[in-house]
Amino acid sequence: MRRLSMTAALGLSCLALAGCNRNEAGSDAEAPAPVAGQETPLPGQTATPAAPARRAGLWEQRLSTEGIVQVTRICIDDALEARLSWWGQPTTQESCEKNLVTRRTDGDWQFSSVCDMGAGGKTTTSGVASGDFSSRYVITAESSTVGAAAPQMNGTRSVNIEAVWQGACPEGFRPGDMELPGGIRMNLLDMAGTVAGEN
Repeated sequence: MRRLSMTAALGLSCLALAGCNRNEAGSDAEAPAPVAGQETPLPGQTATPAAPARRAGLWEQRLSTEGIVQVTRICIDDALEARLSWWGQPTTQESCEKNLVTRRTDGDWQFSSVCDMGAGGKTTTSGVASGDFSSRYVITAESSTVGAAAPQMNGTRSVNIEAVWQGACPEGFRPGDMELPGGIRMNLLDMAGTVAGEN
């Protein structure tokens, strides 16, 4: 059961960690980068507005994937959001051959990426996000991985995430801490550093 919990939680964090930076030296974790791959608007067109950032604090996330539903909590601050945002930008810039986020006419956000995670395989992700990102947001995505060293990482999975802001992060939580069912806690920044060191 613990393995299923970890699998579901990692399915969630793949949106934040997909293809983590192979070389973080010289990167500025404090300032958000522009949307990678965003095309320059043609004459008469307007630039795509910057994608929204999640509000700092504790977010409760309900993840549904492969018939498993798990509830996790994650502590976010502005620096973390700039480094590991809800769609995996800007940390994915150097290891992703594609990483796009665009605003749809209905106000939702569409995103897609193709990222090489080394031993974690090559992952293609696409999805749609909606909500105000201040109190609530919903992400529906499909992710496909090939070439991962661990066979269970390969395959195509649909993921649905419903996130609700809970207030300030509790005492003892640091930015990037994700609490899984059963009180298990991991830190997404530590995970990102591990993946970056492997590439």
